[in-house]
Amino acid sequence: MARRLPRSVQRQFDVLRRATRWPIWADLVTRLGVAFLLIGIAVAIHWVGRDGLVDHEDGAISFLDVVYFTMISVTTTGFGDITPVSDRARLVEAVVVTPIRIAVLFIFVGTAYQFVLKRTWEKWRMARIQAKLTNHIVVLGFGVSGSEAVKELIVRGTDPSKIVVIDPARGRVAAAEHMGCNVMEGDASNDDTLLHIRINEAKSVLVSAGRDDTSILIVLTVRHLAPHVPISVVIRTQDNELLARQAGANNVINPVSFTGLLLAGSAEGAHVADYMADLAAAGGRVQLSERRVSPEEIGRGLDTLASGGRGLRLYRGGKPYGFWEPEAQALQAGDLVVEVVPCKDSEAQA
Repeated sequence: MARRLPRSVQRQFDVLRRATRWPIWADLVTRLGVAFLLIGIAVAIHWVGRDGLVDHEDGAISFLDVVYFTMISVTTTGFGDITPVSDRARLVEAVVVTPIRIAVLFIFVGTAYQFVLKRTWEKWRMARIQAKLTNHIVVLGFGVSGSEAVKELIVRGTDPSKIVVIDPARGRVAAAEHMGCNVMEGDASNDDTLLHIRINEAKSVLVSAGRDDTSILIVLTVRHLAPHVPISVVIRTQDNELLARQAGANNVINPVSFTGLLLAGSAEGAHVADYMADLAAAGGRVQLSERRVSPEEIGRGLDTLASGGRGLRLYRGGKPYGFWEPEAQALQAGDLVVEVVPCKDSEAQA
């Protein structure tokens, strides 16, 4: 089941919006103002049509009686001491006043939920989630790279409840929540935001903010709050890689096309990510190669290739076999081999 951290996410897609500058008290005053305006309209309607009302106590309808009747009508109390008796008064009560009554109730109930119940509920849920957050993976930024990394982690067997995603975009946060992750809509470079998700107890932090300057700022913040947590960051400009490492990143991942795979691998350990980055980089010491088995290799095992490379996998009839499987002990004509070989540039430098 998806779990989330405030701020809550209610919809996967949202209309165009921008943050309001109204303080909470202004929102509360506005809601109450609208409610009392509607009540005032109901009072005016009852006062104009007071001839259709009957007071069973003294028979006279004063302005105070109208205010009293309006309040008990809006709150649906209805003591019965003042009642509408004419057809016109009953029609107005049913067609005009009843919608006002429903609107006022919605305003008061919505206000109570927004300012009391919702906040209390979210704090309680947040406390429950925080209590279980330890040795978790934190993904800061859920763009292309971040989302692919989360997908890869889940495919590899990571429990989504052990993944926390933070992103300022509500649609992205909703997508992460749909995948079963803990989510928070907010600024990942903010200390309070990171403290809420217990960043110092995380297993690994994956940073992919979309901009190098933002990513480096997030790395600085994370390293300040969690000195010993491994950090992997996506940097798209080579000139910024050194800055990212100086900011505290353990793994700087580039190029962009492999960021999802590299981020997921870095969660398993720093050396795994380092080797994967070496494989992915054009200037790495080793690279992956796919080729057909040569005639002299037929009958050999995948671990004794003529090229001197390290055989990892073979494809036979479109089906993959690992180096540990029996099929890999004797290569056949037509087999495709995936191997790790030293780069020529690396050999020349050596």
